[in-house]
Amino acid sequence: MATASSVSSPSMERIMSLPHSSMRLHHSSVSSLLHLSPQAAPSSFSSSFRPPSGFRRRIDSKRFPIFKIRASSEEGEENSESFTRIRKVFSSVKDKWDGLEKKPTIFLYGGSAILSLWLSSIVIDALDSIPLLPKFLELVGLGYFGWFVYTYLLFKSGRDELGSDFQTLKKKITGEE
Repeated sequence: MATASSVSSPSMERIMSLPHSSMRLHHSSVSSLLHLSPQAAPSSFSSSFRPPSGFRRRIDSKRFPIFKIRASSEEGEENSESFTRIRKVFSSVKDKWDGLEKKPTIFLYGGSAILSLWLSSIVIDALDSIPLLPKFLELVGLGYFGWFVYTYLLFKSGRDELGSDFQTLKKKITGEE
């Protein structure tokens, strides 16, 4: 076991060289520690700390900026229009919800979607912990990205083909066929 003198620093040596009687705290030394000047004490401990006059105004203006804003009549009309739009959206959502007959089915689908997301995150974390698999999958992704750029983005014929494929997919989704 190492002694205090073998592992000591210069400040530790000074403390160890003091006699035990000088290491005791007297009442006067404790009271002097309690009455620190504002410059020596942190601001959280000092009750006499006063920030500069401009500093207080900047804090107040950042803290409550809403009280210093004045609304004009045009902004009030825009706000009322936005509130009516929001009310319409909420009322339409409420009407659609009330019109549904299979509410438990929707909760079942929502719960199963959340469960599947949770399980997939667990599986992805498990795959990520396999030592070389993440780097291999990164290489596969980079390879696919290179192939996609070469096939569809590099030449004009590929860009035209990608655009036509996108338009047909959009028509299938929207039902415009």
